Amino acid sequence: MNIFGFSGGEPLQVLAQNKLSDETESAINSTESWLHSPMAQDWLIERPIRIALTLVVAIVLNWALRKAITKAADANIRKPRLAISNPIIKRKRNNAASEALTATQEQRRQARIRTLAAVGRSAVSIFVWVWAALGTLKLIGVDVTPLIASAGVVGVALGFGAQSLVKDFLSGVFMLIEDQYGVGDTIDVGDVVGTVEDVSLRLTTLRDINGTQWFVRNGEILRVGNFSQEYAVAIINVPIALDEKASDAIALIEKSVADEAQLQEVADVLLDDPVVDGVNSVGLDHMVIRTRVTTLPDQQWFIERKMRARILTDLQRNGIDTPYPEGIGAYRRLDEEE
Repeated sequence: MNIFGFSGGEPLQVLAQNKLSDETESAINSTESWLHSPMAQDWLIERPIRIALTLVVAIVLNWALRKAITKAADANIRKPRLAISNPIIKRKRNNAASEALTATQEQRRQARIRTLAAVGRSAVSIFVWVWAALGTLKLIGVDVTPLIASAGVVGVALGFGAQSLVKDFLSGVFMLIEDQYGVGDTIDVGDVVGTVEDVSLRLTTLRDINGTQWFVRNGEILRVGNFSQEYAVAIINVPIALDEKASDAIALIEKSVADEAQLQEVADVLLDDPVVDGVNSVGLDHMVIRTRVTTLPDQQWFIERKMRARILTDLQRNGIDTPYPEGIGAYRRLDEEE
């Protein structure tokens, strides 16, 4: 023990404890001071709350908009079946074919509404979450102005590099809105004629009569001929030799197509009775008698084949010649040659 009454290590220990206590108190005071500072209040309370509110608003807004689109689509789908609006179809007899046509139009309408609703929901989600992401970045102190400007520059660059892609998507959207064609339709897009197997916003997939599958970009389709919308017309042009009487040939063809129209498999796809227009043209050795039959979509080729076969059989049976070697006849009875 020294003259002050302390052991050798006690003064150092007391000094160390006092120093540690002072440092701890200083750290606590500094922490308390920082926690009460405006910057700490902003980063620990205000900004997290704003970010959370932004995310909550984004979630609610996304849900509400998607729900509204779905509800509007369902309301349109539940509407009563559409009546046939085309004036040509309104004149047709009210048979099973007309009902089938109306049902087909209704199915197309509902499928188009569902597709457009899906596109709308996706667009809404992209818009809402991009807005939420930009808002969150701005709240944590990131300057989004350069990002937006950079996005604009990148967008312009991509616009030049992906013009065809954007064109394909826009064409696909308008194609759906305008109901130009759908899966199962037979269409003519210029270089290809075939049945639509799949439709997306970028591509239309076709299968032609030879079985070849074609992938056509929507932006490259400049015109569309649809054989499957509302109704179709079968055209039967029958060449008759000029030495035959036109009135006799017309009367026989009228009877032939009328009898064929009574068959169940034919009547089920007809929208109106066959109409024989008469002599449509005259050539060097023949005249052409035209017959028109309004049918369900995509059934015109079936009716043309059935009607031609029936007309040919009746012409041969009644001795009315078609020009040789052209035409559907090309027929001479052996007993006449003898």
